Amino acid sequence: MRKLIHKTLGLRDGEIFISFFMQLYIFIIITVLLIVKPSVNALFVSKLGADKLPYGYLLVALIAVITSYYYSKAIRKFSLVKVTVLSLIVFSAVFFVLAILLNYHISNKYILYFYYVFVSLFAVVATSQFWIFANMVFNAREAKRIFGFIGAGAIAGGIFGGYLTSIIAGSFGKEYVIFIASFLLLLCIPILRKVYKLRIRFLNRFKRKQVIANQDKLESSSLKMIFKSKHLSYLALIIGISVIVAKLVDFQFSDFANKSIPDSDDLVAFFGFWFSTFNVIALVIQLFLTNKIVGRLGVSSTLLILPLTIGLGSLLFLTFPELWVLIIIKGIDGSFKQSLNKSAIELSIMPIPALIKNQAKSYIDVAVDSIATGLAGFMLIFLIKKLNLDTAYITVIVIFFVFIWIVLIYKLREAYFESFKKNIQKTLIFASEDKKEKKKEDNLLDLKNILENGDEEAILNLFDRLKGYTLKILQQPIIQLLDHPSNKIKVAALDYLDAFDDNFIIEKVEKLVYVKDDILVYVALEYILEHSSRNEKSFFNQYLDHTDNYIANGALLALAKYSQNNQKLAGYYNLKNRLETKIERYTSSNYTIRKEIIAGLLLSIAYSRMTAHYGFISEHLHHQKSYVVKFATIAAGITSNKLFIDDLLGLLTIKKHIRRAVKALRNYGPIIIDILLELEQQDKLNSTIKKQIPKIVAEFQNENALKILSRILKSKNTTSRLEASKSLRKLKLKNLDLTISNRVSKKRILAECVYYKAILEILGSLQHSINKDLLDQKDAPNQLKYKARKDLSDALEKELNKSFIILFNLLGLLYNEEDIQIAYKAIKSDIKEAKINALELLENLIDTSVKGSVLPILEHVIVDENHFSSSVIKLTLLSEIEYLVRLMSISGSNLRFLAVTYISIVKDRAFIPALLPLKKYRNKNVKQLAYDTYIQLLKIRD
Repeated sequence: MRKLIHKTLGLRDGEIFISFFMQLYIFIIITVLLIVKPSVNALFVSKLGADKLPYGYLLVALIAVITSYYYSKAIRKFSLVKVTVLSLIVFSAVFFVLAILLNYHISNKYILYFYYVFVSLFAVVATSQFWIFANMVFNAREAKRIFGFIGAGAIAGGIFGGYLTSIIAGSFGKEYVIFIASFLLLLCIPILRKVYKLRIRFLNRFKRKQVIANQDKLESSSLKMIFKSKHLSYLALIIGISVIVAKLVDFQFSDFANKSIPDSDDLVAFFGFWFSTFNVIALVIQLFLTNKIVGRLGVSSTLLILPLTIGLGSLLFLTFPELWVLIIIKGIDGSFKQSLNKSAIELSIMPIPALIKNQAKSYIDVAVDSIATGLAGFMLIFLIKKLNLDTAYITVIVIFFVFIWIVLIYKLREAYFESFKKNIQKTLIFASEDKKEKKKEDNLLDLKNILENGDEEAILNLFDRLKGYTLKILQQPIIQLLDHPSNKIKVAALDYLDAFDDNFIIEKVEKLVYVKDDILVYVALEYILEHSSRNEKSFFNQYLDHTDNYIANGALLALAKYSQNNQKLAGYYNLKNRLETKIERYTSSNYTIRKEIIAGLLLSIAYSRMTAHYGFISEHLHHQKSYVVKFATIAAGITSNKLFIDDLLGLLTIKKHIRRAVKALRNYGPIIIDILLELEQQDKLNSTIKKQIPKIVAEFQNENALKILSRILKSKNTTSRLEASKSLRKLKLKNLDLTISNRVSKKRILAECVYYKAILEILGSLQHSINKDLLDQKDAPNQLKYKARKDLSDALEKELNKSFIILFNLLGLLYNEEDIQIAYKAIKSDIKEAKINALELLENLIDTSVKGSVLPILEHVIVDENHFSSSVIKLTLLSEIEYLVRLMSISGSNLRFLAVTYISIVKDRAFIPALLPLKKYRNKNVKQLAYDTYIQLLKIRD
């Protein structure tokens, strides 16, 4: 039964019970409205005439403004539940009195005006109260699915109430049906209390606290609140215009009907029949079309349907001014307004914060609705009484207001979008504000504490984190580190202090020159050269020919670096001859040369551009010591010579050398992109190298960078795609003139969605296997099997996360980067409300060509449902051999290795097809493991 409800109505577990209660509530409210409204309207028109309706409209406006003022004060002072219960009792009592008056045929124009106004107020107040509660009970995503179902209850109530009125009023008289309405209204009170107890009081405590307990924090003026918000202003204007149009249409409909049907009971039956018929149409739309239309078109586009169709109907009336055309127009207004338009209006206010929404919505629903009714009455009095125009001319006014209505909807669309963004940002800021302040204070205390009391590793790690940041507050603690026992820390401290001009530490640094540490000596000499008042010649005269080799070598390296742009200085000190002598001495020596000296020579050769000795750099790019390779890499980057490109690309495959190799290749400038592009076209770059290419080319803003990144974006390897998508985002932000094809971006988004779903399907099937065999796998022989599966599951989770990041990077290429990042941060946060609002923001931002693929993934991530109970993404349960075969075609997160490892542990011949063909494995380790496993399985007898 639950599956049937879920499939047909879109309700999920935990929503069914509360949704039916909410539907019953609005069913009763609208049933009562459709009982009393036709009865009072027919009585008013038949006794006083349709020409008195405009005066009724004006009176409604006046009373509503006064009522809304006191109503706003009431909901600030008292619980919304108490105010609603009291108002329901008052409405019921007044309708009971009306039934008695009608039974004894007591009526005069004052009583008729009173009840006409009272029914109008009941219509806006009772329904407004319901939708406020609905906004409290459901979030934006739930509302989009459930409001259609709840709205069907309202329409069903309209049908039931209308036909009930038509039957009872026609057979027994209208007073009996009013008695029924009075009794039905009281049934809403226990339903309301049940909803409050079940959902608002317990399951939505945060919203309840905002909306009910903090009413005293609301602004005193609802009007000011609306004026401050573009979103609320446009929404109020749209509702106001729609009411004016509805009243003008209603007047024409009532006037033409009154002229055609003189008997009051027949007129009540006529109104009851057509109002119910309109609601039947609305119910069909609500049940079968509303959710689909809102989901496909979005909120703002759905809002356009009602004004456009009324506009077309009005044009038809200008051609054929007949009652049947007015029935069509009134039918459009009555059916679309209570289905599509009502759902869209209620959804359009969802991004407004709950505190503001409660008071502002009440004012809009009551005061704005009624003021618009008054304006409609004023226009009718002026047109009919003063200008003595035929009622057919009202249609021209309707068309004019329809045009304004449409313009306002387009304005609301922008404001609606901005409101979601602001709501997400405020929610995230509110949640992290206190943490952020405390974290900032704690961080500064932690930094100082590490600098003063940390061990060598902790301090060096801190300096790595501080790269790119110049914090004045840390200057003195870092100066103190120049007396630290560790030379590595002294080097790091000097590097950091180089950014400050007011250190006044020259004397302290000069002492460091005499420490027996090549790097420290060089860094100290470089600092003295840059920050002392001493001229270059006096500096090099003092240190270049020093008897201490540490100092002389450091000065020589400083000379090589400093004379890059000063060849006179290099010639004056005969730099090249000095270097030739040192290179010859150390290369011909039979003794082991200190690695620091080799590093100094490598850098000196690079800085001085001694091309004859570039072979010395090439040789040391393959050195067994990582320290030497590090400086050879730096030297190669300094030279930017094509001779080193192949060696540097080779270093991209060695984890510990990747960062420096990337930096070295960047030093080549834009020419490196042309070289890499040519190598890629010739298929000379393996997948490991391709992963690092985006980091290299992202620094260069040209078409070739765009071209190579676009190529890598098609890679089967997730890491390569991830790096390429990151780099493309950077390119887009840095250079607005570079155009990334929307068609290509959409194609890659759709491909990434397919990949994500494929991984999700494998992961779900694997987890199903784990859960199925969980009890057996606790036994010792099966623990290895369980662990292998678990490792594979963890790797797939990582793969999903990478794919999700890629998806957002690609969305950032296609849409506004800021909007996409706001949504991403919200989805990755722990705040459910922010996640839901982010999904709604993206649904309005993403166009239909990719929405159908992207949104199910986003909703799956946000809802975080079990993979195979998910109603968002339809997944197939795969057998073990099926998902293992699929895993072998995926490159990323070490998946193939883990899959082959699992097969080798299970030792099942049925998995041999997953291993074949063996030539598909490019990675040597995986290929060897697959081969060994294959041989092992062949030896197993069936």
